[in-house]
Parts: sequence; C-alpha cells; structure tokens
Amino acid sequence: MKYSIVTFGCRVNQADSLAIEAELAAGGGEAVSSEHAEIVVVNTCSVTASADQGARQTIRRIARMNPAAKIVATGCYATRCADEVAALPGVVAVIPNDDKLRSTLGTLGTLGTLEEGPCGRPLAPGLMGRTAWTLRVQTGCEEQCSYCIIPTTRGASRSRTIGDIQAEVARVVAAGYREIAITGVHLGSYGRDLSPRASLSELLAKLAGAGYSSGPAEAGPRVLFRVSSLEPMDFPRDILDLVATPGVASGGSSGFTSVGSAGFAPHFHLPLQHASNRILDLMRRPYSLEYFAGLVDAIRARVPHAAIGSDVIAGFPGETDDDFAELVAYLETSPLTHLHVFPYSDRPGTAASALPDEVHGSVIKGRAQRLREISRALADGFRAAQRGSVRPALTIEDGTVAVTDNYFRVAAPAGHPRNEWVEVTL
Repeated sequence: MKYSIVTFGCRVNQADSLAIEAELAAGGGEAVSSEHAEIVVVNTCSVTASADQGARQTIRRIARMNPAAKIVATGCYATRCADEVAALPGVVAVIPNDDKLRSTLGTLGTLGTLEEGPCGRPLAPGLMGRTAWTLRVQTGCEEQCSYCIIPTTRGASRSRTIGDIQAEVARVVAAGYREIAITGVHLGSYGRDLSPRASLSELLAKLAGAGYSSGPAEAGPRVLFRVSSLEPMDFPRDILDLVATPGVASGGSSGFTSVGSAGFAPHFHLPLQHASNRILDLMRRPYSLEYFAGLVDAIRARVPHAAIGSDVIAGFPGETDDDFAELVAYLETSPLTHLHVFPYSDRPGTAASALPDEVHGSVIKGRAQRLREISRALADGFRAAQRGSVRPALTIEDGTVAVTDNYFRVAAPAGHPRNEWVEVTL
C-alpha cells in the first residue's frame, strides 16, 4: 500500500502521525507523496480559523491532483467539524481524536493491504523525515482559556503510565533514536489523572535514571530529552535541577546536561500570551506577568545558555494601545529568545468569541508584525550572547545540518552521517 501522511499543527499531532507512520512502515506500507498515494491521512489542526482553512485547502488539492486517493481525515478540525470534513472531496473516513491511533490504523487496514514480516521497514531515525522521536505522554486539557477550542476537541486530560512511556523510550532508543521530544496537550498536568497519582517531575526523573544506551558515547548524551511546551503555572522548578546538572561526555568537553546516559536539553517553551494582567484575566490565564517574569528570570539565572521560547497573541478582544504597549515593553527587555506570534483568530464556541471591543483586522496585523520584529531582535541577541560557546549538536537531514541542545540550527562539520552527536562552536 502506498500511503502519505500530512500533518498540521502541534507536536502532539506530530507524535500521533509518527506513531501511525511507524505502524504503517512496519506493516510493509510504502511512503510516497500525496500526489501518488493510494491512501492519504490528513491529521488536522483547529487552533485558528486559518488552520481549518489550511486543512480544507490541502484536502481539496490532494483530491484534485490525485482523484483516486482515499483520504482519511483525523485531528482537531476533523473532530470539531466532522460533517463538514466528511463532505470534502476524496474523504472516505473521518476519525475523531479519541480514536485516532486505533481507528486510523484499523481503517487503513480495510482500505489497503498491509503485510507483517520481513517486507516491513524496521523503526529507525528518518521516519517522516525526522531524526528525533516525538513522544506523546499525555493528551487532553481541562483549562478554560477563553480563546481556546482545544478542550472541546481533545477532551479531558489523559496520561499514559510511566511504565508504558518507559517501554516506548526503550524501544525507540534501541532503534537508534538519540533525541526524544516529550510532549502533551497540557504537558504540565501529566499524571494527575493516574492512580496512583504521578507527576511530570517523577516521569522525567525516572527517564533520567534509566540508563538508556544507544551506542558509544560521542560529543553529547546518548539520549537527549527535549521537554515540550509547559504552561507557566505548571512548571516544576525541579526540572531546572535536571537541566542544570553538568556533565561531560567521553571525548567531549561541552558540558552537556547528563544524568546517567540521558540528558535534558536547555530548551524551554513557556506560553505567555500577554503581558497585560488585564488581558490575562480576560484570557482566563491563571498567572500574572510578575509570576511569569520571575519564572523566566529564574531559568535564565540557573541555565544561562538555555533557549526560552514563548507564545503571544496580538489583538485579543479588548486589547488597547496601552495593553499592547505593556506587552511590547516586557518582551523587549525579557530573557526570552524567540516568540511564536499568533494574530487573534475568533473561534466560535469559545468565551472570547462573545467578548466586546473586537480589535480591527488591520490593527491586529500591525501589532503582530511589531511582535515578530521583537522576536527577531530577541533571537539576534541570544545568538550574539552564545557566540563562541561550544555545544553538543545532533546531525539531521543528510548530516550537513545539526541542531544544538539549546536549539540552534547550524552547519555541521563535514563527514558526519545523520543522527550523530557532534561538538560545534557557535
């Protein structure tokens, strides 16, 4: 069976698509472009109206270029608007998030031929073109941010057991993966729904001490865990103890974070959304600017070389010039290193959709542009501060590019294959 997987949105969707692809590859499926596939899985996002539109346009384009393709739609947009998605050309099945992995694979089995045994491809770095493995440990969210539709499309928080996660980590490390991104819809809530109750700190500590081995030590940790986005109010301060623990690999001198044979990337993502406490209240974000700023300052003090990214929304209903000025004033002098800028997009069904004082589209566009300029300046400042430092980096793609533990994409020294730790001077 020739298949293609098209993924929109967050790392959780990426993790789900990786899991689907791994099963299809093991069953003998052949990955091809969507224009030549017999079956195309479109894993949709619905975080904004433009995300919905992007999924619709992609499905229509696939159906136009490959009329024989059987399109299976899943993800948040397919969950939220199942009938609308089912009516799109070429769509033969719509699978909600709750059934994504189990039902998608079952549906694909009925649509095409998958064989078990030697014809299947073993799990290995490079699946879906990615060198790192994205590991979803949790899904669902019970927060009530006024602008967000995701609790409706993902449901209540549901965590995988620590044992289940450890088994997957062992499997992918044995397959040769040397970087694992740990992700979830509301990652900081990990374990609260389990019995007995667990926590993200407990999970990370167990992963750190497990002694995973993927081969001889090189210029970096044998396994690097990169912790995905964490809400500020959920950030466990003991994660800093893991990330700030110094270590030196055999043959290297970069001082990467190491506990046993595992390491934790000095890379954090903490969504701020806004720096006006009035707007944070309207957003139903359960922290203040002062709390957020104190947290980011503490991270920078403990881990000076850490990348610290954030999300911000431009043009939320009721945002005045003064509110925006507060956002700009904080960001320009903050220790953040990069921003994901989201122009506000109304989502019917959310509390924000009913708020008064909508910001005009042209104003939103201008404010978003200003925030992107600040993001570029923050990134430039971080690069300048790190110039001359020596960091471990994992080669990706064809080996000529590498990504450092603190998230710089750099040219790799010549002569290295994909998925090898190298030491680079920034």
